[in-house]
Amino acid sequence: MQYRKDRHGNDISVLGYGCMRFTKNGGSIDLPKANREIMTAYKLGVNYFDTAYIYPGSEAALGQILEKNKIREKVNIATKLPQYLIASRKAIDKIFEEELSRLRTTYVDYYLMHHLTDVAMWEKLKSIGILDWIAEKKKSGQIRNIGFSYHGNTENFLKILNDYDWDFCQIQYNYLDDVSQAGEKGLLAAQEKGIPVVIMEPLRGGKLVNMLPESAKRLIEKYGNGQTPAELAFRWLYDQPGVTCVLSGMNSVEMVKENCRVATATPAGSFSNRDRKIVEKVKQLIRRNEKVGCTGCRYCMPCPKGVDIPGNFRCWNQMYIEGKNAGRMEFAQTVALSKEPPFADQCIECGKCEMHCPQGIKIREKLKEADRDLRPWYFKTGLKAARWYMLRKGKNS
Repeated sequence: MQYRKDRHGNDISVLGYGCMRFTKNGGSIDLPKANREIMTAYKLGVNYFDTAYIYPGSEAALGQILEKNKIREKVNIATKLPQYLIASRKAIDKIFEEELSRLRTTYVDYYLMHHLTDVAMWEKLKSIGILDWIAEKKKSGQIRNIGFSYHGNTENFLKILNDYDWDFCQIQYNYLDDVSQAGEKGLLAAQEKGIPVVIMEPLRGGKLVNMLPESAKRLIEKYGNGQTPAELAFRWLYDQPGVTCVLSGMNSVEMVKENCRVATATPAGSFSNRDRKIVEKVKQLIRRNEKVGCTGCRYCMPCPKGVDIPGNFRCWNQMYIEGKNAGRMEFAQTVALSKEPPFADQCIECGKCEMHCPQGIKIREKLKEADRDLRPWYFKTGLKAARWYMLRKGKNS
């Protein structure tokens, strides 16, 4: 297993175990199976285990397995504060104590503010005393590293990244998300600040394996020197020195062994030009069904009315690459849940964006089409409720 350093010089395995997808049996986690998988990973060098308060049964299962095998002190636990459920300092304490109890531990190695999509969510936490709370927990040793997990646009990621002296962060990143969410720009910004980056969704929930076009699968099989689609995606990530740890939701011993093999054999800098050409060709094949040829270059930005033009187009394209629900979910996370949502209907058709678009896209016309697809009337109602829930102001109590 390869290891990369955290901010304090500790070794973190480049492959992390994502504990959200433990196999369930009759509604409960299959503990014997999860135990075999976790212990296989541990014996092969994995030392970073990621869970969260809202993953049903996950924290408790992980805690039981680590205690049973007497390896708690030999591994790192990462879990998360569900900031979207928090409205008071008292609630933070209650949830954290519950997490410690579930995990059967007295401390958390890596603790994250879960699922930030806008700087407003971080500001809400600050308004109810999160900074003092973090300081207290770090001083007591109950939290050793503090970070945040992120789903939103690059601009808000950079604001949150620069607003506090974070120990680490977690982002969605893969070869299709290189210019979306935090993106490569966010990864490099964290690297420049010396902040370790943990990667989630390296395979886009399996879509870079199970939903690849047949033409892309044949390309990898023919030119990939025996690589599987999953191996290609992981190696693309491991090649980047700014990537500290890549999470995988492994749910079989065979998957654990294979992922550990790849993690062991792929140092940064080992991705060849041939590999890069394959990835670029695969991306082209995946994007054949796109609705608009936006490359995410952002030359059209900023919009005088705040419309996130590439953000809207990216989610619209995703509807036709991965399915309507996937595109709308991405839209909800990265566009709609901003404090000041950059919806397409804010466009006043000034045309400034079209003057700068290298692709010659009829942006004003396409934004209208995108908005109709992304926000049907019934989806608007759900977005309104989600915005109220996620962005409501905290109350001191």
